[in-house]
Amino acid sequence: MLCAAIAAVASVGTEMRCWGDSDIGSQASGTLILSMATSPNTVLASNRKARHDYEILDVFEAGIVLVGSEVKSLRAGQVQLVDAYARILDGEMWLDGVHISPYSFAVGVGAHDTDRPRKLLLHREEINRLHDRIARERLSLIPLAFKLIDGRVKVELALGRGRKKGDKRNAIAERDVQREMQRSLGRQRKGMD
Repeated sequence: MLCAAIAAVASVGTEMRCWGDSDIGSQASGTLILSMATSPNTVLASNRKARHDYEILDVFEAGIVLVGSEVKSLRAGQVQLVDAYARILDGEMWLDGVHISPYSFAVGVGAHDTDRPRKLLLHREEINRLHDRIARERLSLIPLAFKLIDGRVKVELALGRGRKKGDKRNAIAERDVQREMQRSLGRQRKGMD
């Protein structure tokens, strides 16, 4: 039973040998192999500045075409989304301005270009609908986050309208008021006021 307790705490993707515990593990010899488990929505990188600079109107998810070394770099958190944007060219959606640092162990043929445009994967109807809405309402497509879902990298995109300096100040003031209201409600519940 000690091995079962250790297995619960052990790191993911490791192999453990347990002698004397024949009732646990995948084999009678006491070998316990923990599978590679990740949480269903692992956020690899997020663009926090986008929520400050843009009023987010709609959020959706898209696939992205990457090479292997880019996925490795994303899993290591080596990505910058600050100046990134998406655009529609010839009926295809492209992500520009994303910098994915080179993976340190990929050299030569396995290396990738750090600032290349990357193709986003959406259904044709979705691309046409977004293209019409962007043209009609003068909106921007901004990547909010890279997520790992079921072993595949997805991009969380947002339709947003740019904020001016006064709009940013109003949003910050509104957030502060909400935070203060929550604090006072918490104090009232605790009986401090």
